[in-house]
Amino acid sequence: MKLTVLGCGDAFGSGGQLQTSFHVAPSGGSEPFLIDCGATVLNGFDRAGLDPDRVSKVFITHLHGDHFGGLVWMMLHAQHVTRRTAPLTIVGPAGLEARFRAATEALYAGALTYPRKFSMTFLEIEAGQPATVGGVSVAAFEVNHPSGAPSFALRLQIGEGDSRRIITFSGDTEWTETLCDAARGADLFIVECYGFDVRARGHLCWQEIKRELPRLEARRVLLTHMGRAMLPRRVEIEERNVVVAEDGMIMEV
Repeated sequence: MKLTVLGCGDAFGSGGQLQTSFHVAPSGGSEPFLIDCGATVLNGFDRAGLDPDRVSKVFITHLHGDHFGGLVWMMLHAQHVTRRTAPLTIVGPAGLEARFRAATEALYAGALTYPRKFSMTFLEIEAGQPATVGGVSVAAFEVNHPSGAPSFALRLQIGEGDSRRIITFSGDTEWTETLCDAARGADLFIVECYGFDVRARGHLCWQEIKRELPRLEARRVLLTHMGRAMLPRRVEIEERNVVVAEDGMIMEV
């Protein structure tokens, strides 16, 4: 399974990084999907040479614009540029569809009334109630990040047996014990790392993550969502099996 970092920046584009989005292409030719969809997602697709119309599912951790705002531009691009016909399923917390509609109307009034050739289905999930969407099993774990709706860490499983792969993404959050449950046994734990040694409200810093690494029990850890204070200090991270994300990075999982 191949993961491409379409964007690993914070909400402010610190260091010139694009906003959060990860493109996952399962082995065996299954349809790719996204984990989060920041407002710069089309730039990420273009830089990576990937086709947004091949994405069949988008999993959203929480309802901040740098994590779900790109859905507006994905829809408009598919509607007016590529004339997409394949259906798109969007999975996330309660309030997802209403917030998407409100954002679209605010940015492009009337756009939701335009005819389109593809369906958009919204599946709103709850913590503790796993679901399966197009061959991907998803479990949501509530985390601590105010967004006007539940904020989740998402644990995604593709396949069974020896071919099974698990990716967990923390979303944005302060430290919470649910991260241990979400990350345990994951092949890759993607975790936000906004600061180095000073924690901002609703976010993690590297020193917290480093302290908790043994308890996370994930095979590999990918640090993302780095802020202005964290970026120049990422060269100091030398822990085994910890990788610092870069826009355009490709990982085999």
